[in-house]
Amino acid sequence: MDAWQDRSAPSLDEIAQLAEAARAALPPAFAGPAAAVVLRVEDFAPEALLVELEIDDPFELTGLYDGIPMTEKSVVDPGGPDVIWLFRRAILDEWVARGDVALDALVAHVFVHELAHHFGWSDGDIASIDRWWE
Repeated sequence: MDAWQDRSAPSLDEIAQLAEAARAALPPAFAGPAAAVVLRVEDFAPEALLVELEIDDPFELTGLYDGIPMTEKSVVDPGGPDVIWLFRRAILDEWVARGDVALDALVAHVFVHELAHHFGWSDGDIASIDRWWE
């Protein structure tokens, strides 16, 4: 039991490091476009965002893509980077609830799911090839 005395939950930076490791492991065809996406890690999604998405429980949102998918971008779109948001507390809660997946694998999964939205995939498209949640 003493081995756990000096341990704490992974920090925001540690979750970001796990996501960056997932980005670094992407196949070359995806690595270039993925490099242009900004990664942000927060404990929870902001309240205004949860209201906008009609989500009552902040633990229900582990990640979010904020941007214009590559399939919809045009030269007249406003500037500004596309952003993938990861929400640490929701990810940790999911990790504990599942109990059957390594934290780095879960963070990578959430990051890649949000990155798929950057490439223009819908949740339905992702679900058709990703059996993660079964």
